[in-house]
Amino acid sequence: MSRPRIVIVGAGFAGYRTARTLSRLTRHQADITLLNPTDYFLYLPLLPQVAAGILEPRRVSVSLSGTLPRVRLVLGEADGIDLDGRTVHYTDPEGGEGTLRYDRLVLAAGSVNKLLPIPGVAEHAHGFRGLPEALYLRDHVTRQVELAAAAGDRAECAARCTFVVVGAGYTGTEVAAHGQMYTDAQVRRHPMRTGMRPRWMLLDVAERVLPEMDERLSRTAERVLRQRGVDVRMGTSVKEATHDGVLLTDGTTVDTRTLVWCVGVRPDPLVESLGLPMERGRLLVDPHLQVPGRPELFACGDVAAVPDLNRPGQYTPMTAQHAWRHGKVCAQNVAASLGIGGERRAYRHRDMGFVVDLGGAKAAANPLGVPMSGPAAGAVTRGYHLAAMPGNRVRVAADWLLDAVLPRQAVQLGLVRSWSVPLESASPEVARVPGRPDNDAAGGPADGAPAGARSGGDSAAGRSGAGAGAGAEAGAHRPGGGPARGRQGEPAANQPGREPAKNQPGREPAKNQPGGEPAKGQPGGEPAKNQPGPEPAKNQPPKNQPAEKQPGEAQSAAGGSGRQRRPAEAAESRPDRAPGKPRKTSEPPRATKPSTTPTTPKPSAMPKSSRPPGARAPGAPAPSRSARPPADPGPEPPANQPPPGPDIAPGPVKRTDGRAAEGDS
Repeated sequence: MSRPRIVIVGAGFAGYRTARTLSRLTRHQADITLLNPTDYFLYLPLLPQVAAGILEPRRVSVSLSGTLPRVRLVLGEADGIDLDGRTVHYTDPEGGEGTLRYDRLVLAAGSVNKLLPIPGVAEHAHGFRGLPEALYLRDHVTRQVELAAAAGDRAECAARCTFVVVGAGYTGTEVAAHGQMYTDAQVRRHPMRTGMRPRWMLLDVAERVLPEMDERLSRTAERVLRQRGVDVRMGTSVKEATHDGVLLTDGTTVDTRTLVWCVGVRPDPLVESLGLPMERGRLLVDPHLQVPGRPELFACGDVAAVPDLNRPGQYTPMTAQHAWRHGKVCAQNVAASLGIGGERRAYRHRDMGFVVDLGGAKAAANPLGVPMSGPAAGAVTRGYHLAAMPGNRVRVAADWLLDAVLPRQAVQLGLVRSWSVPLESASPEVARVPGRPDNDAAGGPADGAPAGARSGGDSAAGRSGAGAGAGAEAGAHRPGGGPARGRQGEPAANQPGREPAKNQPGREPAKNQPGGEPAKGQPGGEPAKNQPGPEPAKNQPPKNQPAEKQPGEAQSAAGGSGRQRRPAEAAESRPDRAPGKPRKTSEPPRATKPSTTPTTPKPSAMPKSSRPPGARAPGAPAPSRSARPPADPGPEPPANQPPPGPDIAPGPVKRTDGRAAEGDS
């Protein structure tokens, strides 16, 4: 008899705890599969310290395969669930597809950034839900301070030194608190010529900071922020975001290059496609974390609306504390449904309090309902995090110790570009890269994004893109947030995920450029006149066929047309066949006789099909100089033509003695 199959979707707080508890309860009596886009569990509460340079990224990343024995890890994102067929369809990081069968399914996909219908926010703001976003914010803030220090204009310096954080909850408050300390330390070591200092703004429509906590702790957090220089504005939010600043709801315009969106989160859109009863975007479950009418389906964490038995009629909030406890109860109930563990149990919780790290020795905490502030709260906060982390405790404690005695390193690595972390993303834990399958649907920056105003984009002449270097990225701001996974959207030209412009990588190159049809007499191209060379095989395009394709024809393999090519088209663009090299056939090639006095009719009298390459019709505009073939082709390549290398097969070569080289093709 085969063992039951358990599939867990997501490795956040709920999914990781479920997998770890099931691994202990089943003891090889079930096959446990964990589906997650990354191979680590992210301890999200310490992410602001990664953005501030206190902790290295691997300190808050716990290896899944190293800490989950007897659990099979599958890297991928679930994009479809067949409840009747009991299968989960997923896409791996390299675009491959797969299917997982299950007897029990646990949905713990977590949450994504919450977007509000505010003009410009999706294009110019960044969230804070994953490591890529934290690494990007760390590089971006460092870069803006360095550029502001070198700027002579006070207006530009002020705009680069202004950082706006929207959302005064746990995440937004910690980001503003740690960010102010981080930028102040940079300015102390490298003062600005204009005498200015960084300015952080914290906005929220709520009446006070940290509205979820006790009012006394809220006042403590706000007092610490104001003492450090953070501009706290309650009852105020963003009305419109532009490429060079934001317009607030009170009518104030703030020039800035940084907009951090910490308004809140929403459940992963995956659960919306199931067609099951929902509660504000979350899947309705019973107190045993089981979906009614589906005994094989369980849900926990942020995607599940779990009834709060201590407060009838309400549901548990979307916090890491509840998700961690959901995972343990869910694992016990899954094991009980398979007859492996004990009896089922309902989820009940007792509020253990909350902690907020404000940087340095400052914090706000209420463990077991006891309000605390100052260094005592800081010690309790860090002790709680060390106890709650499932790994890397010693490394985290070591980084805290080093940060207390050594100056913080403020360098930008440039590993994450602005277009890699769009705000409207269904997978904030994964940075987008060129060539990923989701780039076509949710790809890079939005069309029409202003140039020269993105954090981490290109220079003033273009938008942020994959080819931008670390230095070129300095003068720009945020990416255009592409639409979420599965939505229709098309990125701007020359951006990853769309058809590049002419003469750019990924499209048919211009004439006389590497990869295109070489000029006559050049390596890899058509043999020059009066030179020996084979005649192309039958049924192939004639030599006088224009190299450029007409509109509507298939694009090259790297182009952005998006449609599937026919087998014949795929064979035409095989990378192992050099341009201009004739295709092998069963018939031997016939030698061509050198033409001595070719007769060329007038262009006006020639039919379209018989025009030589590069000829233009009467009245047509002349081609550009860069695309015009050389006037006097010879054995020496032009200045812009690279010599034959391992990626360019040599064509007919003219020997000094006038004979064809042996083995030439």
